[in-house]
Amino acid sequence: YEHDLNSTSSHTTLHWSYSLEESDLDKSFQLPLTTSIGGNESTLPLREIIHRLEVGRCWIKFETPGIMTFSDREKRTLLARLVCSTQFEDFLARKWSSEKRFGLEGCEVLIPALKMIINKSSEAGIESVIMGMPHRGRLNVLANVVRKDLDQIFCQFDPKLEAADEGSGDVKYHLGMYHERINRETDKNITLSLMANPSHLVAVDPVVQGKTKAEQFYRGDTEGRRVMSILMHGDAAFAGQGVVYETFHLSELPSYTTHGTIHVVVNNQIGFTTDSRMARSSPYSTDVARVVNAPIFHVNADDPEAVMYVCKVAAEWRNTFNKDVVIDLVCYRRFGHNEMDEPMFTQPLMYKQIRKQEHLLKKYADKLISEGVVTLQELEVCVSLYENLITVRYTSSKDEKILHIRHWLDSPWPDFFKPDGEPKSMSCPPTGLNEEVLRHIGEVASSIPLKDFAIHSGLSRILRGRADMVAKHTVDWALAEYMAFGSLLKDSIHVRLSGQDSPSPCLDHVLHDQEVDKRFCVPMNHLWPNQALYTVRNSSLSEYGVLGFELGFAMVSPNALVCWEAQFGNFHNTAQCIIDQFISAGQAKWVRHNGIVLLLPHGMEGMGPEHSSARPERFLQMSKDDPDRYQVSDCEVQQLYECNWIVISPFPFDLIKAKVEKYSNAELIWCQEEHKNMGYYDYVRPRFLIVHPKDPMYVDRDPAAAPATGNKFTHLAELKRFLDTAFNLEAFKGRSF
Repeated sequence: YEHDLNSTSSHTTLHWSYSLEESDLDKSFQLPLTTSIGGNESTLPLREIIHRLEVGRCWIKFETPGIMTFSDREKRTLLARLVCSTQFEDFLARKWSSEKRFGLEGCEVLIPALKMIINKSSEAGIESVIMGMPHRGRLNVLANVVRKDLDQIFCQFDPKLEAADEGSGDVKYHLGMYHERINRETDKNITLSLMANPSHLVAVDPVVQGKTKAEQFYRGDTEGRRVMSILMHGDAAFAGQGVVYETFHLSELPSYTTHGTIHVVVNNQIGFTTDSRMARSSPYSTDVARVVNAPIFHVNADDPEAVMYVCKVAAEWRNTFNKDVVIDLVCYRRFGHNEMDEPMFTQPLMYKQIRKQEHLLKKYADKLISEGVVTLQELEVCVSLYENLITVRYTSSKDEKILHIRHWLDSPWPDFFKPDGEPKSMSCPPTGLNEEVLRHIGEVASSIPLKDFAIHSGLSRILRGRADMVAKHTVDWALAEYMAFGSLLKDSIHVRLSGQDSPSPCLDHVLHDQEVDKRFCVPMNHLWPNQALYTVRNSSLSEYGVLGFELGFAMVSPNALVCWEAQFGNFHNTAQCIIDQFISAGQAKWVRHNGIVLLLPHGMEGMGPEHSSARPERFLQMSKDDPDRYQVSDCEVQQLYECNWIVISPFPFDLIKAKVEKYSNAELIWCQEEHKNMGYYDYVRPRFLIVHPKDPMYVDRDPAAAPATGNKFTHLAELKRFLDTAFNLEAFKGRSF
């Protein structure tokens, strides 16, 4: 049977391969156990089967009569959770009416929705849930789902409290949290992690997926039965931000799949001041999820029992099939984009209707009172209890004298840092290797560990050449990389290399059998019996999403080398959001540690504007060392605490000063291949002027808009002029900093 469920046409095709004819339409057929379209019937006529499939257009579980029924206990629990969600926002609005908090009013059902998803997932065996979300409702989720201490949340509203930690900190509605607790519904341990996120609404999505994958990897959770992710989105960002699409396309790739994510869209039907008719071309904001055939459940957020059932089904779907699923909470935003905005300026008719909407808590409470499930007195007691709780915590928050950013850490490294944030050890063990270990790694790197494995003749020549280098005690770049990675694997340190063409034949990290499809060999995984795993994978053709994923993976453990390799150095510019918001500023904003390594090929070799420069000037601009002050800080401590661009920063003031004093009569020349307005010039210039008495001379390419020329003749002419100038002191007359 073939029919397009998205079509309004009644056209139906019967497959003659099953010998079905028009006369068979009235014959009854046995229904499989996997469908519920029959209700209490085990057989139905073919005509009726087709009719029910045509009108259903949704997952068959919803068609069972009476299936969305809840016990009185479940209804009271739902009401209590709505009380917490609503009263929390009301309290913040009363105490800090002029503060931005990006409240959840209009979608208060999100809190019981998340708790239902987590509880059902815990029942299925999930032990850890990693969550990502934008700013709207974040404080409420922290308080009522993750169970962040309320007094620490209220402290964030006090403008008089000074931060105890170094760094910038961040606004309260960007912060995250990590918490392990007992799930009351299942009496099982569960760990909840809400990731910190910048104002870039869905930038955190791939970061969450990477962290989820890492936790699954270190727990040996190969099917996602113990660790899962939940991603929350706004409707405008879900439809408008390309990284959502990039993240979806990682969902079923080897070494990237997290075995199913539950997406919850808080569909306010507006993005800041932009109507949905101006924000997307698709009918639904969730249509992007159709690229992976994820089930999408559209549900009225003012029908809390329907929301609970959808969340229950979504959790079952994810934990049964290990596939992505989307819940579209069709709701509204009761106030403006933030509490200072007046939405009537731009959406007057919409907000006239919204102001007529009865609050969900009152609506549902009235329903349960009319059903006799609760009494008005019981409701008032519930409201009073929560009000008293938050009032007590508000009072105790006034005793706080200082803010601690590390209390909001979303990915702690307990084996690396003490609770006060100090390192457990600053000692560095010797990293040298004896010749026997190096020779063994070299020999494996020169061999084919698997039997009857046919490799390309070109790679055979490379392997023979490598074996010759090992015998002669010489190395090239590729062999040196092999030895470095192999030595880490020997010490049980996981190495992960990801990017477009990372397992490239030029590095022969992955050998492909020339005779058998999909048969490959990773020699580095055949070094020692008890070594750590070496993961090397091609990624999708994405920089933003994949770098975010690898950043999340590197966040989980300090005892791993996680590398993202760009095809060419400046391809990182399509991942600039991850670099700016997470890598460079992550520790300053969120006290978050990370060991991600970016491998960015760089060289002015005549390859054109896009294939030459890794834009080192941009990374240097993000380093925090003061260009106007001679720094004598402990380099080891700085390397540990700062997200620094380790190859080029911090500036070696002491080493240069020593050389300048040793050769006091020498002429100093700064040479760089890059154009003068790029590369290292602007970073080096003020720092040089601190450590020597006179201006150095310089040679480089002239300022330009593009990083390099695409014309071979021009490139060679520039190179000749550069070299001629660099080795001719007469050419430097009149050229100085």
